[in-house]
Amino acid sequence: MFRALQLSQNAQTFGAAVVQLDEASLPAGDVQARVEYSTLNFKDGLAITHKAPVVRLWPMVAGIDGAGVVLSSTHPDWQAGDRFIHNGWGLGETRWGLLAERASLQGQWLVRLPASMSTRQAMAIGTAGYTAMLCVMALEGGGVRAGDGEVLVTGATGGVGSMAVALLSTLGYTVVAATGKADEQAYLQGLGAAQVVERASLAAPGKPLQKERWAGVVDAVGSHTLANACAQTRYGGVVAACGLAQGADFPATVMPFILRSVRLQGIDSVMAPLALREQAWQRLARDLDPAKLEAMTSEIGLEQAIESAQALMQGKVRGRIVVKI
Repeated sequence: MFRALQLSQNAQTFGAAVVQLDEASLPAGDVQARVEYSTLNFKDGLAITHKAPVVRLWPMVAGIDGAGVVLSSTHPDWQAGDRFIHNGWGLGETRWGLLAERASLQGQWLVRLPASMSTRQAMAIGTAGYTAMLCVMALEGGGVRAGDGEVLVTGATGGVGSMAVALLSTLGYTVVAATGKADEQAYLQGLGAAQVVERASLAAPGKPLQKERWAGVVDAVGSHTLANACAQTRYGGVVAACGLAQGADFPATVMPFILRSVRLQGIDSVMAPLALREQAWQRLARDLDPAKLEAMTSEIGLEQAIESAQALMQGKVRGRIVVKI
């Protein structure tokens, strides 16, 4: 038997509870694992609070992320004792996830834990930090370099935003953090933000082209915020879009793209190929300041995950939540 955060639904009711499950009920997989740490991402919050139709099969064990130890494996790349990281691939949506003591996984989905990183640190980073690194890599791939000018990070106190601020500042970029939480200025400056701006300045409808300011943008918000960020991006700049906290709409025009050669780069972390994942995690092990990671991280137990997911959806959480399994 093992503990797991299980989500259930019938015609009338939805439920979320930490329960005891039989290991025989785990889905088929070529890697059997003990989960040491998981985390709460925005998608986990949506699933656990039932705010959006994230879950496709019922009942479902929640948790898109996990890190732990391989117990047994028939996959050629993995053997008992290996330490792994898992992000995405439909776990917590179409396949039982990792807010649980045990998991049955596919070896082709797993990334080897970097030698310098603990499983706790890996889940403090989680999909949010891995996504933030994919955004940084997209800016770099588009030619945005430290010293080129200001880089905007929207939703800056969230998981992706906090990680992006920390990563970009450590790499030498001048970071401007946008947030609606005026009392979090010291937190964001501690992560490396050179300036903090009010999110309201970006969240309302704006002109198709606005004064050029940003060399690059990491946007986790979408909607009018993303449209305004594109309209304010300098000639040849790159906007990495990875979220929809404000909305999934994009009320913009093609003007920034055809008149300023702005590049809008979509960032997907769920189905990203293994080689890209491995590159991102090696970069995280090298480029992320452990002290900044710890400063944005809070730890809870599995029994607190439901309450914390509710707080996450209410905008009451900053940074990252790591779940000790």
